[in-house]
Amino acid sequence: MTLSPDTLELADLEKHRRELTAYCYRMLGSGFEAEDAVQETMLRAWRAAQGFEGRSSVRSWLYRIATNVCLDALRGRQRRARPMELGPSSPPEEQFLGPLLPEHSWVSPVADGRVLPEDGDPAEIERARESIRLAFVNALQHLPARQRAVLILCEVLRWQATETAELLDTSVAAVNSALQRARATLATVQSEPPHRASVDPDQRELLARYVDAFERYDVSSLVTLLQEDAVQSMPPYAMWIRGAADIGHWLLGPGAGCRGSRLLPTAANGCPAFGQYRVDPEGGHKPWALQVLELSGDRISGFHAFLDTEHLFPAFGLPTHLPA
Repeated sequence: MTLSPDTLELADLEKHRRELTAYCYRMLGSGFEAEDAVQETMLRAWRAAQGFEGRSSVRSWLYRIATNVCLDALRGRQRRARPMELGPSSPPEEQFLGPLLPEHSWVSPVADGRVLPEDGDPAEIERARESIRLAFVNALQHLPARQRAVLILCEVLRWQATETAELLDTSVAAVNSALQRARATLATVQSEPPHRASVDPDQRELLARYVDAFERYDVSSLVTLLQEDAVQSMPPYAMWIRGAADIGHWLLGPGAGCRGSRLLPTAANGCPAFGQYRVDPEGGHKPWALQVLELSGDRISGFHAFLDTEHLFPAFGLPTHLPA
């Protein structure tokens, strides 16, 4: 729909917030930065509303503004990464934890409810889930900023090269060249095969067994739910662990403080996730980690515990304390 400046209203901007947040998240690799970028996009759009000539759709106009906001944010900045890129896996011993890394060092999760369509074609929603998976968003961070924008617009959002060229003020030939280079780079850095993002009935049973084992802290049962080469990471630490046996050793050793935890279900990056609450000595349970699980068939292939609960739990709508 194309609007004139006289009929442009705040609601015309706000209805695009969810998809713009997804776009900015793929560009920036941070749910927090994506929210900030979209807010800045909305402010710029509202301030410039009188200059909107209605020659393009509001959606295209907002994407142009959001792209410029993201390009500005990415200028001169080191890319975000996942712990698995920062060094080899470690033995399951606390001495290998290392220092806390600053938030801008790692790819952070985003709540599905902030970025995925509320309804629509199931196949489109499935593709949207795949495009916010941690591994894919991490791979995008290897691309120069403008190549990143081209690939997201053309491959994820399925814009025509002509539309993308107009948005970026460049030529169709330049867009096609950038897209070709971006695809070649992704082919070299994507280490994980694509997995179906939605959870089937058997996997729902797997998740139920996982919650039961974790809350009872039956580590021997929990380990049987993991792939043999499953990985565990714990941002903001660079340390990561590979292998079901080593993950079990960690949970029974340095991670034994998780005994007695409660899990509340949520969804992050197109994957099942849980707010993990440890026992609070003063009563009830307090936030400890946002767990994001990656599934492969009938096993858990990735167990990622993000420890920045002060910011993540409010962003996911999770309570700040659970009563006894």
